[in-house]
Amino acid sequence: MDSTTFHRVAAADDLSDGDVIEVKVGDDVITVFRIGDEFHATAGICTHAYARLVEGYVEGDIVECPYHGGSFDIRTGKAVASPCTVDLKRYPLRVEAGEILVGIEA
Repeated sequence: MDSTTFHRVAAADDLSDGDVIEVKVGDDVITVFRIGDEFHATAGICTHAYARLVEGYVEGDIVECPYHGGSFDIRTGKAVASPCTVDLKRYPLRVEAGEILVGIEA
């Protein structure tokens, strides 16, 4: 049985290609990225140091942490450059009726 509840976090039209927003759902800080026509949601805080990824630098499908330059693949959450070695949590995301919905497990 799926225990994921989806929450509206933004309108899809509010984000242009390359845009990044930070949202909070319950206790979870989440970063939502738009890459072309795709949307992705990851943990909003770097796994290496307490840095908000919404303040990071995005190039293509990579986000670079604003503190120490480590980076992550936005599509997979995988840490791809040191000092980051722990992958980011990814959140299920879907777009329905023009709304971005992010899933949180109960």
